[in-house]
Amino acid sequence: MPRMRRGFGHSSFGEGLPRRIYGFVMPCILLLLHRNPSYGYKIIDDLAEFGFDKVPMDPSVIYRYLRDMEINGQITSNWEMESGGPPRRVYQITDSGDAFLKAWVRDIEETKITLENFIKAYDDHMVEPDLHSDSKKEEDKK
Repeated sequence: MPRMRRGFGHSSFGEGLPRRIYGFVMPCILLLLHRNPSYGYKIIDDLAEFGFDKVPMDPSVIYRYLRDMEINGQITSNWEMESGGPPRRVYQITDSGDAFLKAWVRDIEETKITLENFIKAYDDHMVEPDLHSDSKKEEDKK
């Protein structure tokens, strides 16, 4: 069974079953930043829109994504001092991040088709009689 990556929760299907959707965090962050510049904890809260509130995620995972995206030039950050509270790092998307987000969307659209085909094949298979059962083989002999 695949190992869970550190910082990710478990799915509703049982202990140790990985939630492959966590690779989807990056385009979600980019979309949130495309809408508006934001800071770390607000981004974490806003990820609930995409379902990331259902499985606990360590905030350090999000900050790791933010740091990696900044290193890769997809986002930039600046310290906001005038918020009335402590200074906080505000992130915004770059042109490179915008292009990366568009590429993600194209890939997600293609993946959606593949997943829909898989689910249809699974559903079709599950409603067909079990062609491999002993009782079916006996019926076919008659």
